[in-house]
Amino acid sequence: MASNSSFDVSTGVDLQEVDNAVNQALKEIAQRYDFKGSHCTIEFDRLKATIALHADDDFRMDPLLDVVRGRLIKRGVTVKNLKIGDAIPGAGSSVHRVLTLTQGIPIETAKAIQKAIKEGGFKKVQASIQGDELRVTSPSKDELQAVMAFLRREEFDVELSFGNYRG
Repeated sequence: MASNSSFDVSTGVDLQEVDNAVNQALKEIAQRYDFKGSHCTIEFDRLKATIALHADDDFRMDPLLDVVRGRLIKRGVTVKNLKIGDAIPGAGSSVHRVLTLTQGIPIETAKAIQKAIKEGGFKKVQASIQGDELRVTSPSKDELQAVMAFLRREEFDVELSFGNYRG
């Protein structure tokens, strides 16, 4: 009997690259003319994987968000894993917004991926949810390659990465 091969499906962003992008964004807003005299700040919380944006008003929040988004893209961080919170009014006309970085596949998305694999018509392929990852196993390496190609074509709420391939 052939042994099973497997790979893991996960998601996440490199938090060091996010930190670098936030530092670059802070330098950019310090130099930009449209932010002169304003009190716009960007705070990155590595433990919670969140970025807090604070702006003087709504008119500065959108450019601030664009600067952060642009810097994340330039650093190779996928913005598909970025959940943008609503603008929350603060004291006076100030506005706050929290950006959440998705680390690990949410359970609803994991179930949707598992269902898509079952409905994809792959023979002898098993997908099991293990914490914030999915483990896909099959006796056929070709089937696993087909599952990877299938998942790359499908649209999910997060950027998928494949690792721990065991043949």
